Amino acid sequence: MKRRLLACAASGVVAALVSGVTNRRMIQSIEPNSRWTRTNHAGANVTLAEGPIAVAALLAGTTVDRLLDSSGQRSLPVAVASVGSGVVGAYDDLYGATQAKGFRGHLRALRSGELTSGSIKVLGVGLSAAAAAALIQRSRASCPQLTCRALDGLLDTGLIAATANLTNLLDLRPGRAAKAILFLGSGFVGFGAAPAVGAAAGSLPTDLASRSMLGDCGANALGAAVGTAAAQCLSRRFRLLAFALVAALNLVSERVSFTTVIERTPLLRELDELGRPAPVPSSSTTRPA
Repeated sequence: MKRRLLACAASGVVAALVSGVTNRRMIQSIEPNSRWTRTNHAGANVTLAEGPIAVAALLAGTTVDRLLDSSGQRSLPVAVASVGSGVVGAYDDLYGATQAKGFRGHLRALRSGELTSGSIKVLGVGLSAAAAAALIQRSRASCPQLTCRALDGLLDTGLIAATANLTNLLDLRPGRAAKAILFLGSGFVGFGAAPAVGAAAGSLPTDLASRSMLGDCGANALGAAVGTAAAQCLSRRFRLLAFALVAALNLVSERVSFTTVIERTPLLRELDELGRPAPVPSSSTTRPA
């Protein structure tokens, strides 16, 4: 138990250090016209490099976790789900088009014969989640029958993929997705989520300052990591409940703006704005008529 606690703590600290230090150094070399630069909702130039840095930090954390606690099997599924989701997320960040949005938009594009970058991302996240779920099944002894294991694998795949996509849907304001990872992952740090929590914590300073953002790469990867950790520790009943909730939120996002809901809910709005710099008041003055 002591070794496991040490491995979790060390993996989270290493991930936070890698993420935090690398992000601060990367910010200093931002080029306004770089392929990795975007304009956020407030018109500020931000770098998408935070996403790949988060994936690298998470991998560093899972490596430390594995080295310090070689008896555990939690690190490999987390790494597989995160890297796969991060790679296709990075592809969508760099080459994605905005014509098709949401699952319905990508499905309509597929029906018309168009393979969008979003469709590739959905497929890649799903395959990564399935690979991670298969690894989880190898270490799960509670379900010996083939049918039972297959159903468990499908449930784990859905939970991992849906959590990855939900985290990405939250990455619309500075620090929002990283805060979600801190909140959700804190309950599963002993089951593989510590590197994701550390990577998110290290990303927060530059993210909240509107200097960088996780993008699809980082949000999908960290969300997949937390989903994988949840799949590894929850009972079947609670995995069903978790998947139902996460899947419902994904479906609701097709019609409801999370940002609007957050801004209209005082507690959520305060948590969402926590840590962001206060807006600079306009220097212009209004003359009386």
